[in-house]
Amino acid sequence: MTSRMIFLNLPVAELNRSKNFYEALGWKINQEFSDDNAACVVIDDNICLMLLTRQFFTTFSTRQVADTTEKIGATYGLALTSSAEVDALAAAALSAGGTEEISEDKRAQEEQVGMYSRTFLDPDGHQWEPFWMDYPGN
Repeated sequence: MTSRMIFLNLPVAELNRSKNFYEALGWKINQEFSDDNAACVVIDDNICLMLLTRQFFTTFSTRQVADTTEKIGATYGLALTSSAEVDALAAAALSAGGTEEISEDKRAQEEQVGMYSRTFLDPDGHQWEPFWMDYPGN
């Protein structure tokens, strides 16, 4: 196991619905770290999502849990290897019940710097932004 990993802890309304959504993106559930309150979704060797029931999520903080279907608190950018990979992930998300947000202003800004992205929301309103950037040397 690598010494540095990132775990995103996301509150979800329906754990099984969320597990099915993320599995439809091609990501795997690690059963060893999953139960009736949480599911560990492995994105790659260094990135995991912890899907936590809203009730269980409340045990991690004294602050009120945001309703991400109404307000945005964060976006989750995920660097991918090509624009085709961005499109494939977005297509999988939409096919699995996600919704897409399109901002022509954002797209124009990204084009100026050689970047390509798509934005989708999971069933709980968590905003994902898979992207590819044409770095020198790519």
